[in-house]
Amino acid sequence: MDITELELVMRFSLHGDVDTIKIVRDKKTGNCKGYAFLEMKDQEGAERAVEALDGTFIGDRMLSVKMTDDKQPPVKKPFSKFGGNFSSRPSYQKVERKGEEFKKKRPRKQF
Repeated sequence: MDITELELVMRFSLHGDVDTIKIVRDKKTGNCKGYAFLEMKDQEGAERAVEALDGTFIGDRMLSVKMTDDKQPPVKKPFSKFGGNFSSRPSYQKVERKGEEFKKKRPRKQF
């Protein structure tokens, strides 16, 4: 069952103001991968949403609602066969090729 951003915002906005939402979708098919990221405007609204919605059902799927302290999703530490885990996040720089069009990332929806 696919759910839209608006349906999720309506469900979460009963408990607090939703700032942004991002439903994670497969790049090739556009199908929902089964999880989303929401940012609430205040801590109290987020806590109310977690308490009220964690373990509830949308259709035949049970919601698992959790809070994180930082704004970025957890980073998986890369593994190197030459030295184990790296202790810091690697830095990458986008390199443009001649004649290649630059595509912007799709922004999060603001509510």
